Amino acid sequence: MNDKLRTSAAAAALALAATGLLPAANAEARPPAGPAGCPTLKISEGWYGQNKARIDDLIAEHCGDRDKGGRKPVAVFDWDNTVIKNDVGDATFYWLLRNDRIRPPKDGDWSTTSRHLTPEAATALGQACPTGVRTLPTATDTRCADELLSVYGSGTTTGGKTAFAGYDRRRTEPQYAWLAQLLHGWTTRQAASFAAAARAENLAAPQGATQQAGTSRVTGWVRYYDQQRDLIRTLQDGGFDVWIVSASPEPVVDVWAKGVGVDPSHALGIRNTTDHGRLTSHLKGCGTVRDGEDTMITYIDGKRCWINQEIFGVRGAAAERVQPADRRQVFAAGDSDTDISFLRDATGLRLVLNRNKNELMCRAYENGDGRWLVNPMFIEPKKQKTSAYPCSTTGYTAGDGTAQPVRRTDGSVVPDQLDTVF
Repeated sequence: MNDKLRTSAAAAALALAATGLLPAANAEARPPAGPAGCPTLKISEGWYGQNKARIDDLIAEHCGDRDKGGRKPVAVFDWDNTVIKNDVGDATFYWLLRNDRIRPPKDGDWSTTSRHLTPEAATALGQACPTGVRTLPTATDTRCADELLSVYGSGTTTGGKTAFAGYDRRRTEPQYAWLAQLLHGWTTRQAASFAAAARAENLAAPQGATQQAGTSRVTGWVRYYDQQRDLIRTLQDGGFDVWIVSASPEPVVDVWAKGVGVDPSHALGIRNTTDHGRLTSHLKGCGTVRDGEDTMITYIDGKRCWINQEIFGVRGAAAERVQPADRRQVFAAGDSDTDISFLRDATGLRLVLNRNKNELMCRAYENGDGRWLVNPMFIEPKKQKTSAYPCSTTGYTAGDGTAQPVRRTDGSVVPDQLDTVF
């Protein structure tokens, strides 16, 4: 924890909170009510400029909505590197490798694990990993572990061949989807237990720790951001309906979301289809994408679709489109280009943690409607990007993977932007 605590007792309480054993906690009492009897953020450290004050103002503006008999105002958060530091999907994947919890595909046919897996990757995995076993021995079989790690982590085989192809870059990221698909054969409860074990290890590890996966050293720690815990709690106290939307598997997100007081019913992630209670390598669909087509996950435009479908009840093709203002989230928070669509949909404020992501920072820094808030990461913030963001040339990645200019809604091009919040 990086807050400067006044007493050792407060430090101990905050440390317990990081494990989820105490409520989102703050070792001290909640602050007094703000304007119009609304709660305000307790933690000031880490907030840049007027960001805290503007969030408090937004809460004050909307906290009375709950008394008007209508829908609560909605707040939506991305998860990895937005609410926590580091990536819970990665943490779970490394745990699976270290504990022999990945099942081989039927008949050793790795193409069945993802419709986007290339023949070269399927062959490489088939050559590296054994067949005829209940689970792959990746804790000791470094060749198999390294191949899995390379395909998942870099999208290439250990031999440098492209691992995934034939997908829409605005709707899915097959590397992220593959983690959910590699949970095939387990039940949702078992997948959640794996995530819980990984969570315990990564919260207990010291900041900066690494762990062994195959022959590689990989990130071995995760921390909740105290400021985001405080923000989520304050939004909830102010009558907001708070949701998490993540491109990690939903059983994994469910486990972690409890640590900030968000119920699994309000956590959206990649959803597998099931067969007799066990997860398959196929995924639930959204909008015009049917279950088992595996072409849209909670990623960029897919996050918009899942939010519209699951939070606002919009079905079919309409779920893929921007909705009227009264059927959109008031507040949104994210850290990456993968969050850009649902952030743009927010009608009140859009909080961006600066990780130097091109399209996101182009739109946030231009701040055309004055509703974007840029904040450094609360733990290990990035240094200032020395060159301008290439908004006018290559800041946007199209569905086919080509780099294009970042454009406003009217089609005009966003000029290059300097990095000023770090």
